[in-house]
Amino acid sequence: MKQRIWEIDYFRGIAIILMVIFHLIVDMRDFHGYSFEYQSGFWYYEGKLSAILFIYIAGISSTFNQRSTHHGIKLLAAAMLVSGATYLFSPAIYVRFGILHLLSLSILLSPILMRLPSTILGALAAALLLLPRLLDQLTNDSGLLLPLGVTPATFVSMDYYPLVPWLAVFVLGLLTGRHVYRDQQSILPAMTGANTLSKLGRNSLFIYLIHQPLMLALLALVLGRT
Repeated sequence: MKQRIWEIDYFRGIAIILMVIFHLIVDMRDFHGYSFEYQSGFWYYEGKLSAILFIYIAGISSTFNQRSTHHGIKLLAAAMLVSGATYLFSPAIYVRFGILHLLSLSILLSPILMRLPSTILGALAAALLLLPRLLDQLTNDSGLLLPLGVTPATFVSMDYYPLVPWLAVFVLGLLTGRHVYRDQQSILPAMTGANTLSKLGRNSLFIYLIHQPLMLALLALVLGRT
């Protein structure tokens, strides 16, 4: 059995912690009236850092995951579960194309992307980062182009990570995996005390799926229902 690369799990664990903290801030603001600002400033960027870590690490991992299709399908099923649950909870702002949707499609595309030369992948990442300047001028009322970053004029969602531009972060992860982790071995010396965060990283999907219901219940218990 191939040994896991410890820093991949470790930094994924950091991403999980950042995500839980961000969602705690969101829940305390939206459901309990605390005056946190999470759509700009520190908390906004803290949440985005969590997402960037998740997406980038998924790209790296895809370069040495022989079961990427299986993993992508599992994530897609989880994404559909999140869409259904959030629709029941709040139909007006439910998750139509959130980070799990992005990760699942990116991973399913990875076998194709990995056939491309690194120069093409680099150009693709650059194009994906530049495209939003053009797409920001477009709207599509049907919602069919949501995965590409083209939204209805009145679109609102509690989680939205379209392929444009976020697939670029995944592609950069693929490039890192190809060139930095080409031997599929750790490049960092083992770090004392990393085991707890690494365990969180190894169970990131499970934590992602259960943390919000648990956190909402705990906040209701501690702070009272809204």
